[in-house]
Amino acid sequence: MPSKDPGLPNIEDVARAAGVSTATVSRALNNPDAVREALRQRVTDAVARLGYVPHAGARALKLQRSGTVGAIFPTIDNAIFAQAIDALQRRLAEAGMQLLIATSGYDSQTEMRQATNLVARGVEGLALCGVGQRPELLQFLRQRELPTVHAMIWPGPPDAVCVGFDNARAIAQAVRYLLDLGHRRIAMLAGVTRGNDRAAARAVGVRGALKQAGLELAPRYFVERRYDLAEAREGLRTLMRARPAPTAIVCGNDVLAFGALLEAQAIGLRVPQDVSIVGFDDLELARHIHPALTTLHVPTERMWRAVADRLVAAIERRSVPPPIEVEVELVVRESTGPAPGV
Repeated sequence: MPSKDPGLPNIEDVARAAGVSTATVSRALNNPDAVREALRQRVTDAVARLGYVPHAGARALKLQRSGTVGAIFPTIDNAIFAQAIDALQRRLAEAGMQLLIATSGYDSQTEMRQATNLVARGVEGLALCGVGQRPELLQFLRQRELPTVHAMIWPGPPDAVCVGFDNARAIAQAVRYLLDLGHRRIAMLAGVTRGNDRAAARAVGVRGALKQAGLELAPRYFVERRYDLAEAREGLRTLMRARPAPTAIVCGNDVLAFGALLEAQAIGLRVPQDVSIVGFDDLELARHIHPALTTLHVPTERMWRAVADRLVAAIERRSVPPPIEVEVELVVRESTGPAPGV
């Protein structure tokens, strides 16, 4: 292994520059409330002047804490997860903690392996998406009493701390809106439901809302595709080959809706005059694409800060706020209109 660069400043250099002992430097950095403000300022000034960076491994050994939180996301290709990472990381930084992320590719075995890797690296808490984890993973986390919060889903099992929303109830808002516009041939371009309890719940929500109106989601009006623009475009073509063709399409997320909208325009369909399209998430592009996308707004910032709040509280052995449901609201824009002929 390469040896430490002798030119890098160490804790003794900081102590000399600040005119204090190394023990005072250590306290000022690791437990600042235990040091008088004037001394603390001298230490922080010396640290900044010298460019000193504490050794994370030594600090963790001394404090018996790593100061890190793990989060496993299905993917980082989708902007909704990029927003989640940003909100989670900023809130953790406010508490002096670092975020380590991993991805599972919507595969439960990979999620199990990534969780094991994060725990091996000393994370003090873990954020997970949904509640569809393998039982072995949940048992692994319980045995270690590792603070864990499940995001993007509601309600959860009695023993789980969840911060999220009822995916089925949320998407049912879109179906009822389309029904009110006179649509009866309503199709769904869903995400792949296998290994994704949120996508599965959204499909259940669409079927349930149609059933309440005395309708069904016919097999020809339901396709699953990966969250990918090219796959979404192909999915739109498949749905529009059905006879009679659907007059409205509910999409499992905004990425699928963007692809559907682009393909509809490419094959000469007018949106919303010929077919209405609804998304889910309310990504920034939704309001800028033409026509602007009707979608369901997920309060991503609030949700993931709430996830961080519960992890920080548990790690600091404070009272953990209860599980919380966030509201998802329908945002009506230009991609939906009355059913043709209504």
